Amino acid sequence: MTGKRWLAILLAIALLFISVGFRFATSVASERFENVFVMDDGPFTENVLVEGFGDKIVVLTVNGVIQDLGQTPFMTTFTYNHALFLRMIEEAAQDRTVDGIILSINSPGGGVVESAEIHEKIVEVQEEYNKPVYVSMGNTAASGGYYIAASADKIVAHPATITGSIGVIMESINVSELAENYGIDFNTIKSGEFKDIMSATREMTTEEKTLLQTIIDDMYMDFVQVIVDGRGMSEENVLELADGRIYTGKQANENGLVDELGTLDDTIELMVDEQGLVNAQVVEYEYSLNWLDMFNVS
Repeated sequence: MTGKRWLAILLAIALLFISVGFRFATSVASERFENVFVMDDGPFTENVLVEGFGDKIVVLTVNGVIQDLGQTPFMTTFTYNHALFLRMIEEAAQDRTVDGIILSINSPGGGVVESAEIHEKIVEVQEEYNKPVYVSMGNTAASGGYYIAASADKIVAHPATITGSIGVIMESINVSELAENYGIDFNTIKSGEFKDIMSATREMTTEEKTLLQTIIDDMYMDFVQVIVDGRGMSEENVLELADGRIYTGKQANENGLVDELGTLDDTIELMVDEQGLVNAQVVEYEYSLNWLDMFNVS
């Protein structure tokens, strides 16, 4: 075998090793890059609000519209993330060092399903884990914001908090006259009479309104029952208050919708006193975010 052939063979082997090595390095780099966008599945970080070395209180914050928008984890810097908030409740419930949970709510409401899921988690914390849940209302805790507060062991609102708005709403628009003015026609092919219910291209029929009203009434009575069970009020009393109107924290307190008036600090102090907690440490769960979050815009 000539020297040139040996050189060619060695060169081919070298290129093979280089190719394999490059592919391996690219694969590792790609995996690490993708992991930059994924939140660690480990515990949430804890921001200490009050130092202590005895019992422990966890503050969970609901800030914004209660809606599952399917955000990526690093968007939670600016918006409410439903899946992660449910994980927070579960984490606090299962943590044996946690003696009480406070929900700090600043929300105008949101989805019926999402609100119900939080409510169910709160009841689970109380019944299965035997942990008290208190609520501190911020600027707003209305509609779904009140829904998730109703089952708490104690609700504290600021006198100027906007709460209430107990009810369910569904809206649509009708642009048929506007379209007619511009000569726009709509062609709809459907499989059933109600398939295009709430269509924006025509007026709603009486049958459609009746059908939708039954759905709203059903959801509304579920909301009412949550308050009846959570607040220990009669259904008649709740129905008198649950006409969609909003209340200040002071008015809500006078009507039995909240228990006390005060701030988050007052809520913490109330839990410590009522639950007999000793030298309690108070922490707030925070999302474990990475450096890419600083590039987010809302």
